[in-house]
Amino acid sequence: MTPSTKRFILDQLITNRIMSLATVRPDGYPQATTVTYANDGLTLYFACDRNGQKVRNLRRSSKVSLTINKDTANWKKITGLSMGATAKVLERPADTKRALALLSRKFKDMKGLSAEDLAETAFVRVQPKVVSMLDYRRGFGWTKLVRV
Repeated sequence: MTPSTKRFILDQLITNRIMSLATVRPDGYPQATTVTYANDGLTLYFACDRNGQKVRNLRRSSKVSLTINKDTANWKKITGLSMGATAKVLERPADTKRALALLSRKFKDMKGLSAEDLAETAFVRVQPKVVSMLDYRRGFGWTKLVRV
């Protein structure tokens, strides 16, 4: 991965706050949901309901797809990322503490979560395997595929 490619990807991860995440449902269909995320380099973290469908899906299959993009009224300025990745529900206290710290830095209101809230929360780590960069500023539909 070239330095400019990595810079573009990291810029997208840092400046955006929301991703659409698709997990695999029991019937094999993808289930897309919206989640907030924080990143540590190319690794992403998000939090969700410990008993929710996303967690059940991830315990069955770690394969996910996701998109991250900016909202813009000018389609010539569309930028974003699409990833094929694996996701793991974190179990070790040190891992969940790290995920919470990263998310709390990006989303200040997460610092106020109670112990009861945290008991109902699952933290998930997402490791990209392939990243498709999208940058319409370089031309309509411009993409570049990068293996991680």
